Amino acid sequence: VQLQASGGGLVQPGGSLRLSCAASGTIFDRDVMSWYRQAPGKQRDLVASVGFGGTTNYADSVKGRFTISRDNAKNTVYLQMNRLKPEDTAVYYCKVRTVYRGYEYWGQGTQVTVSS
Repeated sequence: VQLQASGGGLVQPGGSLRLSCAASGTIFDRDVMSWYRQAPGKQRDLVASVGFGGTTNYADSVKGRFTISRDNAKNTVYLQMNRLKPEDTAVYYCKVRTVYRGYEYWGQGTQVTVSS
């Protein structure tokens, strides 16, 4: 499985971006698809995840502003980011964790910069 993330960029505070992550290979609807982010000098943290049946989980810092979704037919996970703040600036990574044996696959990362 290979993951290709896209959609990052420079946006002003209060703006929006939509990240996409397309997976090649076989992804099952029970596999968990997630977004993480890593700011300079900080650890990589979970932003949001979506599992079987659309069950979602969000970091407290993004609740109410970010929405994760998936299109199983396209093997793609999205992250809609609204009301962006400078502290959202980071490299965003997508990840797939398979239900079968717990294999993990990471995308290459896409830079999100929130600045005026």
